[in-house]
Amino acid sequence: MRILLVEDNRTLADWLVRTLQRDRYTIDCVYNGADADHLLSTQHYGLVILDLALPRLDGREVLRRMRKRSAETPVLILTACDTLEGLVDGLDAGADDYMAKPFEVRELEARIRALLRRGGQRLTPVLQCGQLSYDGATRLFSLGDQTLKLTPREHALLETLMGQAGHTVSKAALADSLYSMTDDAGVDSIEVYVHRVRRKLVGSDVAIITLRGLGYLLRPADALH
Repeated sequence: MRILLVEDNRTLADWLVRTLQRDRYTIDCVYNGADADHLLSTQHYGLVILDLALPRLDGREVLRRMRKRSAETPVLILTACDTLEGLVDGLDAGADDYMAKPFEVRELEARIRALLRRGGQRLTPVLQCGQLSYDGATRLFSLGDQTLKLTPREHALLETLMGQAGHTVSKAALADSLYSMTDDAGVDSIEVYVHRVRRKLVGSDVAIITLRGLGYLLRPADALH
């Protein structure tokens, strides 16, 4: 899952990036509203975490422009403005949730999970493909009754395929979910992670199918016959 963090306090931003990367999210981070507006007009994100008091372009204006483009990406506002007026202004500008600084990281993590579930319009946080299941509340994969151990990038790849189970996902879309702007990696490296995840699915009834020139497809193995 790829998240855009927009925060001008670099100490806080760096801490949030490290924290969210440990939670197996892919993070792009910018420190002003103009850069955020540019990325939001050219890139796709599963969630935006947005400060309001930003240099070069105010966070509210970033949010208004984003919504004018009909972008439905969930937005969580983080701000030091802990007032009713600030809350109303942020929600009226198009935010989905609002947290005041300082905040507890566990609450932030829970709100992120809730927004991602809501953004995916899931009535239940659990997805199933054969013996493979994914719990959106805990962001854990299980194969049968065993938790599937994955590295952060393996997790990002399988999370993207699971969200589109039964449908083809291109290498470019997988790369977007695995790599941030600062990662030095190409689309071709996706094959490495597909190979690693396939090895962890060996013996199950789930398979990752390669469709030459198109991408990859996650589906139950019995659907191949």
